[in-house]
Amino acid sequence: MGDGGTGPLAGVRIVEVAALGAAPYGVMLLADLGAEVVRIDRHGARHDPNVAAHVGVARNRHSIGIDLKHPDARGVLDVLLESADVLVEGMRPGAMERLGLGPEVLCAAFPRLVYARMTGWGRDGPLAHSAGHDLNYAALSGALHTIGDAGAPPPPPVNYLADLGGGGTFLAIGVLAALLERERSGLGQVIDAAMVDGAASLTSFVRGLAALGAWSDQRGANLLDGGAPFYATYRCADERFVAVGAIEPQFYALLLDGVGLEASGWPQYDTTRWPGLRVALTDRFASRSRDDWAAHFLGSDACVTPVLALDEVVEHPQHLARRTFVDVDGSAQPAPAPRFSRTPGQVRGGAPAPGAAGRTVLRAAGLADAAIDRWIASGVLEAPAA
Repeated sequence: MGDGGTGPLAGVRIVEVAALGAAPYGVMLLADLGAEVVRIDRHGARHDPNVAAHVGVARNRHSIGIDLKHPDARGVLDVLLESADVLVEGMRPGAMERLGLGPEVLCAAFPRLVYARMTGWGRDGPLAHSAGHDLNYAALSGALHTIGDAGAPPPPPVNYLADLGGGGTFLAIGVLAALLERERSGLGQVIDAAMVDGAASLTSFVRGLAALGAWSDQRGANLLDGGAPFYATYRCADERFVAVGAIEPQFYALLLDGVGLEASGWPQYDTTRWPGLRVALTDRFASRSRDDWAAHFLGSDACVTPVLALDEVVEHPQHLARRTFVDVDGSAQPAPAPRFSRTPGQVRGGAPAPGAAGRTVLRAAGLADAAIDRWIASGVLEAPAA
């Protein structure tokens, strides 16, 4: 299989059936920590703009092009799974079964295999076979309802919430847990990771507050959703923004002192004063540029930080000191996280060209060139681009 790293997952081998969004991100997290990954791309994927759009979550893999509908596909897959620990797939429910590659087949042949399945709605229920995206899963989980300003529609949270946070991250957690359990039982198992489940899990803290009567169902009226004027963002004189997160009383006092407001005149949790305080803070922050305010509060516990654009983030001294970003094929990408003292993760390479490493991967699995050439001639295996 592919080359692994020196991270804590060194020696773990993953076969990834190419998908979009959540599953590739979850696999990237595992690959960054040292897992060896071979991604199965379909024939012609190198010309698909959707594949190219996922370059940011496609690093640390080798790619092999296989026509999974071909009668010989199972033979190629068996070669890969012979030394694999994990198979990850992100197709709609039933798709792998229709190919004859579902868990009931592959786990019977490879009892130690962890078979991880990523879907939006889960593998059962009335919506299981319906299409959806991050926004839909976040909406049905209840998470989306808690985001946004009072009286305004909930804003799309890019694809951070259900796709990457509730999806890929929970998939990676599931794989790690299954591998740990396998050390005791000697057996693999099937992981049903659903984006809507993970997004629902992310609402646990807010649900706890609601159970205590400390969270209103109205958007923009709570401590952490922008309702509190001391936990919000403000426009500055240069049309850029600062983020304010002064929740604790001592931090709140520093915030007010920093902007020239008298703390005694603005009791922190007197909600009747919040509208007036928001106006006062809006006026103060609008009087100076974002970077002026950032410099003014630098080193303070007032919890005021600049809202940085993607291209600005990489140059911030905090990220430079921690090497938060690394260069991957000429662009800045987040470094592997979390960090380990003895076995750090690493970026070993950028996104692979779909199907480019088929011969290399199969040679590493012990196949002779003659056998590989027969599979290329039959059409099951994609030949590398000239």
